[in-house]
Amino acid sequence: MLVVVDTNVMLSALARQSPVAPLFRAIANGEIHLALTAAIVLEYEEIAAERGGAAFSARLMHWLSLVGTAWNSISLVHPSYQFRLICSDPDDNKFADCAITANADFLITSDSDYEPMVGSGYKPQPIKPEDFIARYLKP
Repeated sequence: MLVVVDTNVMLSALARQSPVAPLFRAIANGEIHLALTAAIVLEYEEIAAERGGAAFSARLMHWLSLVGTAWNSISLVHPSYQFRLICSDPDDNKFADCAITANADFLITSDSDYEPMVGSGYKPQPIKPEDFIARYLKP
């Protein structure tokens, strides 16, 4: 299964005691695959540094590198078209564009800004991390 994970979910999944930590473990174990763009990686790095400092940001980047190498479970996507589905927060379009271009199954997010994707005709649908974990990950 191929997913795109928005920044807030990715950063919260890194915390071992987080309710969304199973998502982190599923990506780390190669159970699910992650689609990324250069813009998403840069946002992960920037927001991680803002919230947790340089060491936290470096740890996240190292983890992404390890997971991509160990399981070959990260796909780097290069969208050639901007779909502009997210009007309420245009910065979120990078995640929608990645999900559509990669033909991802889901865009995992807690953000209601992705609501325009629901029923839009594009395959990837937004799903809350808790719902994704309950439906698709092993207990």
